[in-house]
Amino acid sequence: MDIQTLETWLWDAACAIRGPVDAPKFKDYILPLVFLKRLSDVFDDELERLATKFGGEKKARDLLEQERKRGPVSLVRFYLPDHARWEAIRRQTAGLGQYLTEAVRAVARENPRLSGVIDMVDFNATAAGQRIISNEHLAALIEVLSRQRLGLDDVEPDMLGRAYEYLLRKFAEGQGQSAGEFYTPREVGMLMARLLEPEPGMTVYDPACGSGGLLIKCHLRLLEKYGVNENGRRHLPSRIAPLRLFGQEINPATFAMARMNAVIHDLEADIEIGDTMRQPAFRDASGRLQAFDLVTANPMWNQKFAAELYENDPFERFCYGAPPSSSADWGWLQHMLASLNETGRMAVVLDTGAVSRGSGNQGSNRERDIRKAFVEADLVEAVLLLPENLFYNTTAPGVIIVINRRKRHAGEILLINASQLFAKGRPKNYLTDEHIETIARLYHDWRAEPGLSAVISREEAARNDYNISPSRYVSTNGGEEVLQLEEVLVRLEAAEEERAEAERALKDVIQMLGLSESTDVTR
Repeated sequence: MDIQTLETWLWDAACAIRGPVDAPKFKDYILPLVFLKRLSDVFDDELERLATKFGGEKKARDLLEQERKRGPVSLVRFYLPDHARWEAIRRQTAGLGQYLTEAVRAVARENPRLSGVIDMVDFNATAAGQRIISNEHLAALIEVLSRQRLGLDDVEPDMLGRAYEYLLRKFAEGQGQSAGEFYTPREVGMLMARLLEPEPGMTVYDPACGSGGLLIKCHLRLLEKYGVNENGRRHLPSRIAPLRLFGQEINPATFAMARMNAVIHDLEADIEIGDTMRQPAFRDASGRLQAFDLVTANPMWNQKFAAELYENDPFERFCYGAPPSSSADWGWLQHMLASLNETGRMAVVLDTGAVSRGSGNQGSNRERDIRKAFVEADLVEAVLLLPENLFYNTTAPGVIIVINRRKRHAGEILLINASQLFAKGRPKNYLTDEHIETIARLYHDWRAEPGLSAVISREEAARNDYNISPSRYVSTNGGEEVLQLEEVLVRLEAAEEERAEAERALKDVIQMLGLSESTDVTR
C-alpha cells in the first residue's frame, strides 16, 4: 500500500464524520480507531502465525489463553479480547458508541501499557443532551476504516506512521493556534535529526514531546543510515542497537497520541505524562535528572512560569540564571542542558527572540545574561534561522539552537540563515528534501557560505553583546528584519518586569537609607 492510498483512505474517514464533529475534534475519534484497527489486524496476523507454528488455530488460542491466565502475554504484542477485535466491532449494529467505549477499555485492561492511551475517548459522550457523534456516523467511520488492512504484511510501520502524521498535520491545519502543542512539521523534525545524526544505542530525550514526532524522526534517521531491506521492508539488522527513546508530555490527550504514534511505528518508547519543568519524570537512583546522549525538542515558545519555579528548583537546573517570567525559553534550555550527559548534544526549536532579546540594552537583562553564560561556557555550537510560516501555531520563523558539550570547533559558533530556503505551500510553507540537505551539509561541513552561513568567534559574539541571531551576521538581501507581533509583546512584558524589579530595588535602597516611604521613587 502506498502513502497516497493511505492518506486518501484516512481523509475519507475524516469526511465520514464531518458535520457532527468539528475538524479539530476528528483526531479524538479517528486516531484511537486507526490504532485499534492496527492492533486488531496485527493480532490476527500473529494468531495465524502461531496456528502455523503450533498446528492449528485452536491449539494457538489455547496456548495464548493459558499464557494470559498466568501473567503477561509474550506470544503476541498486545492481547485483544474477542469482542474488541475489528470484525466483532464491524458486526455490531446497536449501541455502537457504548460498545466501542467498552471495547477500548477492555483492551487497556488486558494491556496495561495502553492504559490512558487507547481508552481516553468516550464514544458515547454527549454535549447539551445530544450525542457528540451518533451511532450512524460511527458506523460509517467503521466501514471506511474497514476498507484497508493494517496488518504486518499490509503496511510498513513507517508508512502507517507517515499516514498517521498526515492526519495530525491535517488536524493541525484545522486546529490553528493550539496545533503547536502536539505537532512539529515533519520536515523540521527531519532536519533536526540530520543535525543530531543519532548513532546506534544512543538515548534520545524530548521533555515536551507532543505527539512524539521528533523522537520518531531520530529513529527514522538511524533506520535510513543503518537499515537493510528485507522482503520489501526496511529494518535494523540485529547487530545495530536501536535508539532508546524517552519523552514527557503534560497534556493527557497529546500524551496518548505520542504513545499511539510510537506503537504505530513499532517502536519501544518510554513516554511519561506530567509537567517536565515542575516534576521531571526521568531521574536516576539518587533522584537527580537522568542524563541522555541527545535531546530534541520544540517546547512552547515564550512560556510563562512564576519566578518561584526557578528560585526553588530541587534539581539545580538553573545555574546560569533565572529567566524572566515573560519567557521560559532559556529555562527550557537549562533544563535540557542539565539532562545531557558529558558528551551530549541537543537541537531545540525556539522563538527567534531567544537569541537576541536583551542585547544592546543598558544594564542587565536576564535572557542576555544567560545567553552570555552559555556562549562563554562554549556550549552554543550553531544557530539556524528557519523560514517564516512553517509552524501551525504562528507565522513567526523560529530558530534551531544546537548545544554541544564537546564542540567540534572550540570557540566558534556557526550561524545559518535559512530564511529563504523554503517552498510555498497552502496553508503553510515547507522545506524540501534539497533544503534539508543544504542546511545539514552546511552544518556538518562547518562552512561559511555567502548569503547562507557565517562562522563567528566568541569574541565577535561578545562585541555584539551576545546577539547570536543569524540575520545579524548573514545578509540575504531581504531588507530589515521585522519583529513579529508575538515578539513585540514578549519584549514589552520583559521590559515591564525589569522596570518593576528596578523599582523594588530602589524602594529597598530608600528604605535602607531611612527615607520616608512616601518618597517619589520615580524622580
